Amino acid sequence: NWIHVGGSFGKKFRQFTEQYDFLCHGLSLSIGSPAALDENLIRDIGAFMKTHGIKHYSEHLTYCSDDGHLYDLLPIPFSEKAVHYVAERIRRVQDILQQEISMENASYYTPAPGKEMEEIDFINAVLDEADCGLLLDVNNIYVNSVNHCYDPISFLKQLPAERIRYAHIAGHYNEADDLIVDTHGADVIDPVWQILHQAYEHFGVFPTLLERDFNIPPVAELLGEVEQIKQAQKKWASTTEAKVYG
Repeated sequence: NWIHVGGSFGKKFRQFTEQYDFLCHGLSLSIGSPAALDENLIRDIGAFMKTHGIKHYSEHLTYCSDDGHLYDLLPIPFSEKAVHYVAERIRRVQDILQQEISMENASYYTPAPGKEMEEIDFINAVLDEADCGLLLDVNNIYVNSVNHCYDPISFLKQLPAERIRYAHIAGHYNEADDLIVDTHGADVIDPVWQILHQAYEHFGVFPTLLERDFNIPPVAELLGEVEQIKQAQKKWASTTEAKVYG
């Protein structure tokens, strides 16, 4: 959203990036798309990161375009062919940026087409073959566990600890008893907090971002959720080796 933004807004943004550490998180890379990678976008991202001293870039393990943008994040087929295809594209992005990127485990609402393996096996295979990081989205694990009927803690514990770079936690919308939509528009619920605690206990503590895109409550309420993250990190940092973002 801030690439090519100049003028007074660009200067104000630069003031923040000079004072604080920032990460880039994208929606438009479309890593699983049948269309060619948008290498101009990737180079723009690289230039933006260099200008602002931004340390890391993450994206979704999905696709959102073909001839044009679809404005939704769609699931990639869980297949061996897709693993090789996506991993090659991630490596190309990393080559252009000259640094590692991270891919986020994404929510999805219909069974992935062409499924040959489980979601967890697909994610792990892509991370391994691409040699990239993992952005661990805790809420997406919960959402998918309800929508696709699996144990979220078992799924969590099969992820590779050494590839976790940071995490997201957020709220969602209950469309039906068996359908949850990842909206970032509500408070984080207790089962999602419990998955975060399980993650810290199992993997160690890592940086965690609270996502809230709309239905924004008073700042004090948001900071209350941020404080819950801090307290969970404090609890598990005292009993496990803290993992520091590098």
